[in-house]
Amino acid sequence: MPLLKTIDTHPAFEPKTSKVAPDRLLSGDPSIKVWALDEARDGTVRTGIFEATPGENRSIKGETFEFCHIVEGVVEITPEGGEPQRYTAGDSFVMKPGFVGVWKTIETVRKIYVTVNG
Repeated sequence: MPLLKTIDTHPAFEPKTSKVAPDRLLSGDPSIKVWALDEARDGTVRTGIFEATPGENRSIKGETFEFCHIVEGVVEITPEGGEPQRYTAGDSFVMKPGFVGVWKTIETVRKIYVTVNG
């Protein structure tokens, strides 16, 4: 297993596809694609590519720490009780364990993610 891995933002293999869970969907009918690229520490640390079409849903991180880097698209994230934050291509952010808020995909978004499960 290589200890250095380049992240391909347009993987050649088929992604896992899904929809937002009905209890978290707020508006629209976003489709989700995930290309899982790597994991470490028995799956505690994961990285990959995530893509979502426009829509709005509740984001609940639980015990998960997530680093995101936007490759394409536009999202607006509003922490519960906070102000909306807009992220576009080239922006990076972190959602820490305990984060609860609204994830609104304005333009189809593709991001690199790294998650660490607590």
